[in-house]
Amino acid sequence: MAKRAIFDKKNVLVSGGAGFIGSHLCDELVKTSKVICLDNFLTGDEKNIDHLLADSNFEFIRHDVNEPISLESLPELQKFKIDFQGIQEIYHLACPTSPKFFEEHKLANLLVNSYGTKNMLDLAVKYEAKFLHFSSSVVYGPRRNNEERIREDDLGKVDMLSERSSYDEGKRFAEALVKNYADIHKIDAKIVRPFRIYGPRMKLDEGNMIPDFISHALENKDLVIYGDKTFASAFCYIDDLIDASLKIMASDFVGPYNIGSDIDVNVTALAEKIIAITESKSKVAYHERMVFLTALCLPDIAKARDELGWMPVINLNKGLEKTIDNLRASKGLLDMRRFVE
Repeated sequence: MAKRAIFDKKNVLVSGGAGFIGSHLCDELVKTSKVICLDNFLTGDEKNIDHLLADSNFEFIRHDVNEPISLESLPELQKFKIDFQGIQEIYHLACPTSPKFFEEHKLANLLVNSYGTKNMLDLAVKYEAKFLHFSSSVVYGPRRNNEERIREDDLGKVDMLSERSSYDEGKRFAEALVKNYADIHKIDAKIVRPFRIYGPRMKLDEGNMIPDFISHALENKDLVIYGDKTFASAFCYIDDLIDASLKIMASDFVGPYNIGSDIDVNVTALAEKIIAITESKSKVAYHERMVFLTALCLPDIAKARDELGWMPVINLNKGLEKTIDNLRASKGLLDMRRFVE
């Protein structure tokens, strides 16, 4: 295929673009590119992209990526001249990740990690587009009985018949699909493995630790830990993942890359810190572990540092401050709406 002409800006496709991570990625990409956001709102949310809808460089298409799509046939995309310019980059994030509703999304997880990933890869082959697949730290399996940092060449240990298998094994299969497409079709396909990302726009009351802790603290409700006092994890602020993702796409490397914080944090201490910062009257409570919310391995991030020049720069205190400020503002707006009604 002859190299396509780029008229003014790159055409970039983001699957799952109305989700937590995807919407932040769209925010950054639209500054320099024309962005096509695909989402079916299974776990994404229209309010995450409302502020982008008026931007001429952004277009939202409601679509289930498990079904093929013909971008050239969509009237709303004619302005992007896809017939002539094609698509230059594809970021594949579509995947339901709600801890609370994990059971309901098991089949959806399997389908999007197989059919959905294949359909997005087929677009990458068609347009000779660069492709970045968002995998997960779950490909390594559960945390081991030590604080060893996991390198990208660790083969992992995942039970393909466990209650978590639809997501964990699904993500492993998706990585295999990406690698084999790259080998067979000679496309530039890359893989990123995020480790427990947090920040504004995460859905509340769905088992996402930091936003739920903050939301409950602001309302003086119990901060619920799904585990015991030994539960620990590492947390990476959303801006650091977006920075890493853009660096990976712009690089000559394909990964996979561990992207996250390598600092282990006791979750009880984290909850108590949030209570102190918000001056809340909340208490910490412990409930039975959730299938989707378990202790994850800690990442070794040396490869991203050495090959991409990437390191997380938003420390936990600063990330909490940003997320708390955002949730305070959101709750203020919600309270005002209730008052008006």
